[in-house]
Amino acid sequence: MVRLQKYLADCGVCSRRKAEELIAAGRVQVNSKRAEIGVRVDSARDKVLLDGNPVKPAANRVWIMLNKPECYITSAKDQFGRATVLDLLHGVEERVFPVGRLDYDTSGLLLLTNDGELANKLMHPSYNVEKVYLVSVKQLPNDSALASLANGVEIDGKITRPANVRVIGEVNGLINIEIGIKEGRNRIIRKMFVAVGHEVMVLKRLSLGGLQLGNIEKGEFRYLTEQEVQGLFVTQL
Repeated sequence: MVRLQKYLADCGVCSRRKAEELIAAGRVQVNSKRAEIGVRVDSARDKVLLDGNPVKPAANRVWIMLNKPECYITSAKDQFGRATVLDLLHGVEERVFPVGRLDYDTSGLLLLTNDGELANKLMHPSYNVEKVYLVSVKQLPNDSALASLANGVEIDGKITRPANVRVIGEVNGLINIEIGIKEGRNRIIRKMFVAVGHEVMVLKRLSLGGLQLGNIEKGEFRYLTEQEVQGLFVTQL
């Protein structure tokens, strides 16, 4: 028997963290009764429903790398009817979910999977998974601002963790800066740059946990190779 939130993750519904939110919202039933966080289930005996639909273990584990365009929601569905990243996965039969999120106006590397256990570890800050972004701003930050970005700035009452910061140069009238972070607070990159006096004009994620976006076009995706998935297990976890 396993805890319900782990069962939902193992079935490819979502990460364990998101599963707890679904349970707390009353959207999950076990044997026709509203479920509680922490309850244990047996896949052979218990009947688990999410929004009235049966939840069963995923037959095949899949990992997908998407180059998310701007103006897509990193979610399975949106209450306002906006396009979601799942709308881009043409031909994918498995039910997958995003690993973490990218903001509506941010592009770049986004992983999607039905492997809830590994997804949970990739998103958890204790595993120190680095995410590298390309940031475009109007003016070059001075040395003091760059040092603050690298050493930590206060965001919502909490100092950010040390980051790797590298100035790339000017492209199309904007200054490009590469920054690698190991935390995932909401809109953290944009808030970090605002804290040092610079508005982010364009934001793109280049890599996550050693995986590189490469030359995947915006809106396109590919499946990870077995070697890449094993790399997530071995080098990150």
